[in-house]
Amino acid sequence: MENIFAGLEMLARWDVLVALLVGSIGGVIIGAIPGVGPAVAIAILLPATFSLDPIVGLTMLLGIYGSSMYGGAIPAVLINTPGTAVNALTSYDGYPMTERGEAHRAVSLAYSASFWGGIFGIGCLILLSPVLALIAPMFGSREIFLAALLGIILVVLAHRGQIFAAGMLAMFGIFLQTIGLDAVTYTQRYTFGYSFLSSGINLIVVVLGLFALSQAFFLLTAPDGSPEAKPITGKMGAGIKELMKHKRVATVASAFGVVLGMIPGTGEFTAQFMSYTYAQKTSKEPELFGKGSPEGLIASEAANNAVPAAAMIPLLALGIPGEALTAMMLSVFYVHNVIPGPQLFQNNIDLVYGLYFALIALNVIVMIFLLFSTNVLTKIIRIPTRFLGVMILLLSFVGVYSLRNSLTDCMIAAGFGVFGLILKRLNLPIVPIILGMVLGGIMEVKLRSALPRLKTPLDMIDRPITAILFVVILLVVGMHIRGLIKEWRTTPENDDHDLSDTFQR
Repeated sequence: MENIFAGLEMLARWDVLVALLVGSIGGVIIGAIPGVGPAVAIAILLPATFSLDPIVGLTMLLGIYGSSMYGGAIPAVLINTPGTAVNALTSYDGYPMTERGEAHRAVSLAYSASFWGGIFGIGCLILLSPVLALIAPMFGSREIFLAALLGIILVVLAHRGQIFAAGMLAMFGIFLQTIGLDAVTYTQRYTFGYSFLSSGINLIVVVLGLFALSQAFFLLTAPDGSPEAKPITGKMGAGIKELMKHKRVATVASAFGVVLGMIPGTGEFTAQFMSYTYAQKTSKEPELFGKGSPEGLIASEAANNAVPAAAMIPLLALGIPGEALTAMMLSVFYVHNVIPGPQLFQNNIDLVYGLYFALIALNVIVMIFLLFSTNVLTKIIRIPTRFLGVMILLLSFVGVYSLRNSLTDCMIAAGFGVFGLILKRLNLPIVPIILGMVLGGIMEVKLRSALPRLKTPLDMIDRPITAILFVVILLVVGMHIRGLIKEWRTTPENDDHDLSDTFQR
């Protein structure tokens, strides 16, 4: 109870409440604008949060992360253009409902399912916190190294059809974090005599370049557009009643979001498609899916909104982010010398409970805000894309320069912005680079810490948790290879596809 009261007391601070309002409402607005997304917004705001208390900065970022999917459903339903990438599946059934004149019903259902998924995910996180507090101290250097290695493998294998490219980009991220002065031997690594590389490649500079600047360049080079959505009439609370008729679908979809949100590299997309498939196969009207099925809309929104809370589990318990947004939040912990992992639940349990209550509060705030402001948000959708590009470009360079007052950082960020634009044009993933930098740094530190205690390679897996993680790694890799071979064998001999085609798929 002391921890609960400490968390509530932390949440009641005026600066935390302001950060919660700014993050949650700002996240809805950002999500409702096609072409921006939470990754861009968090990347831009990240430098500003370093000067704030950890709970204030993290509350603001969590607000954006957790609420952007609410806003992203609005353009997905009304104009068939997802506000964020994870709302793509929402448009499958949301937009057909709008075409039938049921825009009010579709938007209301999307809000209600999002709220259900968000609260369900937070409830699971709170229930798991005592388990995390017990398990986390059992993780030493070897366990965290293998957990980070498993995270890298899962992130790479999650990009099916692009595994080779994702692997190479993850390795590139690991390489980037090695540049600079080695903290152990105090030797220069890959600086090539350039003094500006001695301090290494800053993660935030790379994040701003790959996510924010690349998106700005993308918007500026694309045709200008200003989509328009018609106003919505009716009570937004009607979707809650209809949601209760499909509470089984909403609950199972939320459960998919929680389970897959905890696994690095999977996240919203996998949870959505598994939930959508389950809803269709168990529906009494499967023929309506893709044509305006309320169950399909509920499955999509409940699944993706359950993920943010679940994604905090590996971050808080092990200090291992599962995707780009939690990797950005990890940097806020590091700046304030608050290290997520085994010690967090022992030394900063009030911060943990404060984050739990902040997640609950942001879902309530967002739901209330959306019930009264949907028509205002439909006007925000009309912002021209090139104007957005200019604003993102300006704010990104301001954020980069504010880090160390360095024009060199701005040039490096611009270089990564161009590189990110190339990756977008080639439809290649960006996330493996960021997770490679973050997880690669964790792996290097933990491996160096573990090596002096090892006499033989088998000592690396001589403890129960390390043995389990090692077996899981072998199973994940083995199952993936088995799946590829099985897919290749089932390909008809007269088909034009060879083994390499199967691997690419």
